[in-house]
Amino acid sequence: MNFRDLGLTAPILKALTQAGYTDPTPIQRKAIPPALAGRDVLGCAQTGTGKTCAFATPILQRLSGRTPRPRVIRALVLTPTRELAIQIQDSFAAYGRNLPLRSAVIFGGVGQQPQVDAINRGLDILVATPGRLLDLHGQGLLDLAHIEIFVLDEADRMLDMGFIHDVKRILKLLPEKKQTLFFSATMPPEVMGLVNGLLHDYARVAVDPVSSPVEVIKQSLYYVDKSNKTKLLAHLMEERKISSALVFSRTKHGANRIAQDLQKRGISAAAIHGNKSQTARVQALNDFKAGRVRVLAATDIAARGIDIDQLPFVFNYNLPDVPETYVHRIGRTGRAGHEGEAISFCQFDEKDELKAIEKLLGRPIPVVEGHPYPMENFDPPQKDKRGRVVNAEDAEARAAAKEKRRQKDAENKARAEERKKSAGAGEGPAAPASARPDPLEGDAQKKKSRRKKSGGGQEAPAPVLKDEPPVLRDKPTSRGVRQGRIHDTLPQDPSVPVTDFYKPSPLDSDVIMDATARLLAPRRPAPRPQVQAQAQGQQKGGASGRRDRAQAQSPVRQKPRRQGKKQGAPAPAAKEPVLPPSLAGKKRRRRDDRPRPIEAPLRSDRQKDSTQHKSLMRPYYLHDDD
Repeated sequence: MNFRDLGLTAPILKALTQAGYTDPTPIQRKAIPPALAGRDVLGCAQTGTGKTCAFATPILQRLSGRTPRPRVIRALVLTPTRELAIQIQDSFAAYGRNLPLRSAVIFGGVGQQPQVDAINRGLDILVATPGRLLDLHGQGLLDLAHIEIFVLDEADRMLDMGFIHDVKRILKLLPEKKQTLFFSATMPPEVMGLVNGLLHDYARVAVDPVSSPVEVIKQSLYYVDKSNKTKLLAHLMEERKISSALVFSRTKHGANRIAQDLQKRGISAAAIHGNKSQTARVQALNDFKAGRVRVLAATDIAARGIDIDQLPFVFNYNLPDVPETYVHRIGRTGRAGHEGEAISFCQFDEKDELKAIEKLLGRPIPVVEGHPYPMENFDPPQKDKRGRVVNAEDAEARAAAKEKRRQKDAENKARAEERKKSAGAGEGPAAPASARPDPLEGDAQKKKSRRKKSGGGQEAPAPVLKDEPPVLRDKPTSRGVRQGRIHDTLPQDPSVPVTDFYKPSPLDSDVIMDATARLLAPRRPAPRPQVQAQAQGQQKGGASGRRDRAQAQSPVRQKPRRQGKKQGAPAPAAKEPVLPPSLAGKKRRRRDDRPRPIEAPLRSDRQKDSTQHKSLMRPYYLHDDD
């Protein structure tokens, strides 16, 4: 069977021939016909079996039948990683080079404006990662209302990376009626739950047992100590004349260390992981594909999504915790039917991971004996306080991160000290104190001019201290202090050291005691109007005064006397209380704010004490006459 037998049109067949495709893979033979018929497809196949072509060619053929004006996004492909999104976009560009369709890719980690410009020019197919897609849609820069075909690629990887909730949010933004193509290498229960709610009358396409390695990949295992892994890697690269190899590390720190150690041995290498910027990751990957770099050290973020034609070797520098990850790693080689070899290094404390991988494969990995760096360390793995095994790579990565933070803090501290020294040294000899301008003088001059305009009296100039240190020459004054009042509030003692205000320090003991006394001194509040009325009632003699006092002291509200009922007699109008001019126009008090009796303390329970003020130092700088 060839691609022509699958029902593809001539422009796509021509593009496939130009790309070097001759015979379809099993996943392509089983997935392309139902996808061309418009049915939902569930594809189960491991990486490197041609899944991208299995869903890209049907999308191109179905959308090429008509091109609406203006262009709207009619097909959406959702992928977990930026590298995979870029490669899928390249595949759409290669397969659809003879068709009048436009496609673009959007992902995070780079500026969004070029991606927004591509969307505004009009698109038919959009390849995206979940985060950037939701971001642009939230900004109103993306319209998903015209989606006809939706592809969810590497669904199990979406679950592993925590994107499953973002995927569910995106599904709510898509039209209910659409064709869905769902591809995954594994089918955990969470993914199956998503399939059941997303696909309808779908065609299930399974190629090989789930998570089984490609049969054409040759696997081998080397027992080696952790300290000799890099030496063994360099030895194999030179002995076997390996032109390019992808090396998987457990941690980001480990990937950087592998690349640095190989470069010291004369082997060109680069690292790619999550801490690298998107530009650096793309550059490293392009250099590796072009042959400018022999070794690409990567973390599991590159276990899926890196598509390198005829990659001959994959090294597992560290064995992964999850057995399925081993399958995805070695799947980077032996793609599209080409031969490949996967070499794994195992140290003594990684034997548990090795057993889990061999259990998944259903067979042991062949062990290579007689290499120059055999295992010599058989110490049991270290455990933490809870009895859990501590991985040496993880511990080393944490220690390296801690040391990096310590060095960064030391550098910041050294820079701060240098700035402080340069500020203290100044430029040239220090001018005499009398010749230096007082930072308070400008503010005082402004107040003086304002007083002159308003007709006020003259204000005495602020005193200038004679013995000011040169270090305070260029320091700005505090904005939260009243500059014109500071000379009156701070005690004038020449023995007290000079502060930023060119005055004695407000943190000295006597100043603090003075400020505390000012804060805690009770201040009699102004009497309320009702209390004034009661005080005037006390001075009244006779029954009227006693009756007023009794009504004020009574906790029960007195009811008004009932008036006699007369036919047609209007009800007496309630008398409005006469408020003083200071309270005129204000809202009436609530019922619980009734005046207290004369014997009650004048201080209200609702009044804030000194500890409840927003700024404890504010009364210290203010006067009663302000």
